Amino acid sequence: MRIVLDTKIFISSFFGGNPRAIIDLWKNGRLTLCLSRDIFDEYIEVLRRLGLDDTPELEELLKLFATGFHIVFTTRTPEIYVVADPDDDKFIACALALKAGCVVSGDKTLVDVRLHQGIRIVTPREFFEIMEDL
Repeated sequence: MRIVLDTKIFISSFFGGNPRAIIDLWKNGRLTLCLSRDIFDEYIEVLRRLGLDDTPELEELLKLFATGFHIVFTTRTPEIYVVADPDDDKFIACALALKAGCVVSGDKTLVDVRLHQGIRIVTPREFFEIMEDL
């Protein structure tokens, strides 16, 4: 399954819980991570701001990103205006461009969209409920 992770979920994966379990599914090849340049840049910028840019976990993730390990990357995303916070539109746009099954988010304004053009926007808990059904 192709998924897009919002920045909150990606960053939270460094601290455990369901976000880390989602990253582990990706590392085990059970998920394909969908990325755009805007999303990748935001991940790195927030990690640096939080002082997590010098961790072994980030080094491992960057190596996986560099090798394209179960990742699809788009340079072109549709221009959409769906989310109350326009900064979050990039996650749905990436999902649309790469035909992802869902966007996993911890952001209320993004999750409130719930569904856009067949793309489900779900919390990590809801994501695992979907995975059980597969």
